[in-house]
Amino acid sequence: MIYEFEGKTEKEAIELAAAELGLEKDQFDVEILEAQKNTLFKKGFVKICVHTDDAVRVSSEGTPKQDKDAPRRTSPFQDPLPQDDFEKGIIDFVASMIRKMGYDVTIDVVSREERKIGLRLNSKSSSILIGRKGKNLDALQLLANVYSGKQGQESTRVILDSENYRIRREETLVRLAYNTADRVRTSRGSMLLEPMNPFERRLIHTSLNDIGDVDTKSEGEGLYKQVRVFYKGR
Repeated sequence: MIYEFEGKTEKEAIELAAAELGLEKDQFDVEILEAQKNTLFKKGFVKICVHTDDAVRVSSEGTPKQDKDAPRRTSPFQDPLPQDDFEKGIIDFVASMIRKMGYDVTIDVVSREERKIGLRLNSKSSSILIGRKGKNLDALQLLANVYSGKQGQESTRVILDSENYRIRREETLVRLAYNTADRVRTSRGSMLLEPMNPFERRLIHTSLNDIGDVDTKSEGEGLYKQVRVFYKGR
């Protein structure tokens, strides 16, 4: 199911979502729909979209209760173990890759959606598995999706995360986007950001989409392109 929440900051919106849905913060996927920085005449806000398949909601007393409008099935977030041969195969494949790299790991399923599955890597070597700017994690995720395609699941996207890196990275990029917009507005010039993967570039574009005097464009070739933020005037 899909829910929308709004807060003064992304952190506040996520905390509101967790409290409302009765879930932990690492039990749902978050997509930033809209973000507005504080200005002299307008208060800032962040609107997020929460993706979850679960039909179980947790009451304030801590006991599960069934959403009457939701499908009658067990919440996928209560079962981190693989539920079918494909999930078992993808977990075994990722775990085997990491162990061949020389690191111990256990893997949990943390989200299940139509054409999307989220896996959490639990390891004492999480910082190495994530890598600088998440590039190791991205590489492992790319290989996992290649394996998924070879198993006849081309339409299923595999998302790998560890230590909630994805959410923390999103928060960092949103702050970077707004800070860069302020700087190019002051200088009336442009700034070229570090190379980013497609998801990260899209986050920068989306964050600054509603700022009238600033625009963005991607530059470069290959998977890791750079985003240029530039002043365009009113």
